[in-house]
Amino acid sequence: MKKKNNLKLFVSFVVVFSTLFSSCSVSRHGSSLILPIEQNEETVFVESNASDLMLGNERMDIYLPVLKNAKVALVVNHTSLVNGIHLVDTLVNLGIEIEKIFALEHGYRGTAANGEEFDSSLDPLTGIPIVSLYGKNKKPSTKDLDGIDVVVFDIQDVGLRFYTYISSMHYIMEACAEEEVKFMVLDRPNPHGHYFDGPVLDSEFQSFIGMHNIPVVHGLTIGELAWMINEEKWISTKCDLLIVKCKGYHHQDAYELSVRPSPNLPNMRSVYLYPVLCFLEGTVVSVGRGTDYPFQRYGHPLLQIENDSFIPSPNEGSKYPKLEGDTCYGRSFFHEDDLKFRDSKLDLRLILNIYEAYPEPSNFFLENGFFNLLAGNDKLQKQIIDHCSFDEIKDSWSKDLKAYAELRNLYLLYQDLDHQN
Repeated sequence: MKKKNNLKLFVSFVVVFSTLFSSCSVSRHGSSLILPIEQNEETVFVESNASDLMLGNERMDIYLPVLKNAKVALVVNHTSLVNGIHLVDTLVNLGIEIEKIFALEHGYRGTAANGEEFDSSLDPLTGIPIVSLYGKNKKPSTKDLDGIDVVVFDIQDVGLRFYTYISSMHYIMEACAEEEVKFMVLDRPNPHGHYFDGPVLDSEFQSFIGMHNIPVVHGLTIGELAWMINEEKWISTKCDLLIVKCKGYHHQDAYELSVRPSPNLPNMRSVYLYPVLCFLEGTVVSVGRGTDYPFQRYGHPLLQIENDSFIPSPNEGSKYPKLEGDTCYGRSFFHEDDLKFRDSKLDLRLILNIYEAYPEPSNFFLENGFFNLLAGNDKLQKQIIDHCSFDEIKDSWSKDLKAYAELRNLYLLYQDLDHQN
């Protein structure tokens, strides 16, 4: 509790500091820099107004002074747009010296399929070197960061522990700390920022799809999570962290993504369904990869149920889809209301029902243990096999979620009205 009070005192200090100086002023907590803080002395949060929402990358008056005359590397992809123009092009046109681009899963242009590795190359439009940080090389090397003053992270995340952008951010932060390079996050809303839920990661099951001791749905923006990673010492050495906040956002806002975050999340319905349906990636059941509606349906040849049938085939987002060429039977959701799935949150009863309907339960989970990596433990799979009810499963998360709620509260940069769990 002492730590929480200290952090709140820090925020109060920044509140006073920011009223005395310009919006480009920064304040330091350890090696973390948070900018800009816009609150007054009475409240540490700004009231949300969706019509006034500004993403971190739109607040150029705040971060351009930091980038001016600096050698910059960008962590960007197809979501890194400023008023419809890519951040790379925006900064080049403003005379910012961009030395290189770091590309994460799905590539710089966001077209690589899930799990598809790609080589380093040059951006054909600007000639800037693109360094691949997906595949065997997930962390920038000393050579990659040689001569770089600041690395800027501007990618739309979806708020899930197993979505790999945050794992890449972890490695980049660690490399920046080791090489004494500033790391700047241009913050963005989290489409699942209105809640947190699911099992908290057991460190025994740490992997690239789960690196931090947080729930499946963590309820933080990318900036808040970066702050947590840094201050909780989840990287070997704290980095010099800068966060450019969104303006006019709080965690209850229903934020709709303007660009698909990855090839198999084409719309908000798929984004809202992703926390639940992604668990099926660790089973024999298809989630619609290789169709026009990924993460908006599920099916398997042995599931003679529900209202849908489809045949997965290779496409841009899935070169080798599960059950390719097989007729799968199951259920579709693409005619249902998006907000219904936003409100349902992490309801795993769907997974329990599919398991009960599957005629060969001993073959339901993949032998590679991928389900346990998604869950962050081996307990959930055992609970499903033992026919535990959803309420029993959810109750088993409560102790860890209560502890996480206290941790999360230390790192909130935006108003948070819903204290569920």
